Amino acid sequence: MFRLLASTFVIGLTAAFSQPPAQPPATPGAAARPPRAPAPTRDPHNPSYVQAKELPDGDIPASSADGNFILGPNHKVAPEMTVQDNVPHGAIYKFTMESADSKFYSGVAKDTAPPQTLGQAPPEPGRRMVSSHPAPYTRTVAVYVPKQYVAGTVAPFIVGADGPDQMLFTALDNLIAEKKVPVMIAVSIGNGSGDGPGSERGLEYDTMSGKYAEFVEQEVLPLVEKQCNVKLSKDPDARATTGGSSGGSVAMAMAWFHPELYHRVLTYSGTYVNNQFPVDPALPHGAWELHEHLIPNSPAKPLRIWMEVGDRDNGGTGDVMHDWVVANENMAKVLADKGYRYQFVFAVNAGHVDKAVKQQTLPEALEYVWQGYGKN
Repeated sequence: MFRLLASTFVIGLTAAFSQPPAQPPATPGAAARPPRAPAPTRDPHNPSYVQAKELPDGDIPASSADGNFILGPNHKVAPEMTVQDNVPHGAIYKFTMESADSKFYSGVAKDTAPPQTLGQAPPEPGRRMVSSHPAPYTRTVAVYVPKQYVAGTVAPFIVGADGPDQMLFTALDNLIAEKKVPVMIAVSIGNGSGDGPGSERGLEYDTMSGKYAEFVEQEVLPLVEKQCNVKLSKDPDARATTGGSSGGSVAMAMAWFHPELYHRVLTYSGTYVNNQFPVDPALPHGAWELHEHLIPNSPAKPLRIWMEVGDRDNGGTGDVMHDWVVANENMAKVLADKGYRYQFVFAVNAGHVDKAVKQQTLPEALEYVWQGYGKN
């Protein structure tokens, strides 16, 4: 059963940022997970990467510009990322959803015992051995409703992963006031817990199918309309998805597998790598399949896409199917080859879902993604 957490409240604090969740405390007696080695710095001028326009340090692309861009090492906070007292502030509603009430995701968690002891066969090269067991979850959904929204009217909206995302809400306050984006609802959905292969978050976000979009459509959006007294558009051109890391890969999957629901996608450090568990024999390389087979071998879909990756993003250790930079560069290549409208930024001096880069680019990214809305 869902639980309403709070009545509306006004945005008024310095913007936080949305990152994949921290790992939970280790199970007593379990071996501590070793710290991940820092990723090496990748050269944006690598000849195997897409050709990109290098911008003056501190600059960002125009919101009307398609193609590939390199951002300099200093990431200035965009004015729209600061709470402004002189603009209307949206309200935020929060409620929770329980795994017991879902027909899509009943809840799983990683096993702490080594998979070898559980009788699981070794995976293909480059894959870690994992296994899972049933585990309930509670997820939080935060819904931003702009002050300018007129009750009873149908509104465009954006769905975000790993919510609540205060940075998104602050940017929308300012961009809506400046009339740079439409008056839109933001639905920021928490994941079902954990991270990586074997977790509920990994199952939801790294699975290459339309299931998560169907979960949102059938179980989340009806509650949003009921609890927040809003009406959400059914027009795919009035719907966007966003997320960082695996939240980015699921944002892309939502639109790819259901273009009749979503036409606009915005991702930071998208996990377009081989992270899917369990393995789907039809798409054995998970989100890597997007740039390996799905996009190249399919007619172009009516999608408008903004993507970012950092020069110190995850990977770079030799396992190419787990290299976030290579994966995002590959995405840019195949999107260009198929004639998609997209903007891809390679951020220098930036890590995985980098806070400074998001503070610099999110307003422009939102403007880019919503270009052309209402003009058809």
